[in-house]
Amino acid sequence: MSRGGVRCMWMRGGTSKGGYFLADDLPADATARNTFLLRAMGSPDARQIDGMGGADPLTSKVAVVTKSARDGVDVDYLFLQVFVDRPIVTDAQNCGNILAGVGPFAIERRLVAAQEGVTDVRIFMENTGQVAVARISTPGGEVNYEGDARIDGVPGTASAVPIEFKETDGSSCGALLPTGNVVDTLEGVAVTMIDNGMPCVVMRAADFGVTGYEEPSDLEANETLRAKVEAIRLKAGPLMNLGDVAEKSVPKMTLVASPRKGGAISTRTFIPHRCHSSIGVLGAVSVATACLLPGSPAAALADVGSGLQRTLSIEHPTGEMSVVATMDDSGAVISAAILRTARKLFDGLVFG
Repeated sequence: MSRGGVRCMWMRGGTSKGGYFLADDLPADATARNTFLLRAMGSPDARQIDGMGGADPLTSKVAVVTKSARDGVDVDYLFLQVFVDRPIVTDAQNCGNILAGVGPFAIERRLVAAQEGVTDVRIFMENTGQVAVARISTPGGEVNYEGDARIDGVPGTASAVPIEFKETDGSSCGALLPTGNVVDTLEGVAVTMIDNGMPCVVMRAADFGVTGYEEPSDLEANETLRAKVEAIRLKAGPLMNLGDVAEKSVPKMTLVASPRKGGAISTRTFIPHRCHSSIGVLGAVSVATACLLPGSPAAALADVGSGLQRTLSIEHPTGEMSVVATMDDSGAVISAAILRTARKLFDGLVFG
């Protein structure tokens, strides 16, 4: 396989970047597939110098896409995180940023017929068993990547890719609040363990002796902070029905503080050991939901407005991500939508 190369499209999806493959173009055996992807990315190596990876978890990602046989669904999407400095490929989580490129990729590969103007692509997320609907600009029946939509963490502008999520609560953990509690205490710290599309542990930054406004590099350099965050993460894993998470990239660990730039909340997120330069799409949905839970550490700091539909701006180190949350009369979040962009970078063969 490595001699002839494997067909692949490299794309930026949201604030991430990685390889998009048709399932039929990869080995059917998961072990052989993962071995190939590690070689293609250049892992394990901190620089990923011998592969396509960008020496960062955000640029070492893979989407595996196939035409769906499910009713009312266009394509199935499996997300794989390729670790940078360890020989690990995991499907333990979703990725809402890489998701932004799945719709354009599916149309480019003719898995979905493009409509005139806009094409809705219904995507089944295999990692969590949920469905997202991405709206792709297709003037003249072709994917359009140019536009005036701007997202923080990405320079310039591109065509908007609105994505709506429904019924994402408990996608990985079996329940929105896997312990049944809005607040639990781990290692002496009040936490909210939540899963509304991405398993997250949400905690007050002040409880770790930091402000929550530090640069990610400064937080990564704080060995005492990192050790405590990891101790909480390891305890949270089994409580969130995720099992032993020592070798997993979930749950995400998010430190929150009062908003500084007119948003709903300020965040710093570890994924799991490096501090994210922004925040993941589904991580933002889970954090936004935590802000709407009375009594949670996040709710005490957040500015969430009022009404059954609210736009919550989740501040992160390189800007913000807006989550539009729709609630029922009881205050439960029933759907969430976000705005992403995507861009095709190359289409060709990658060698493992």
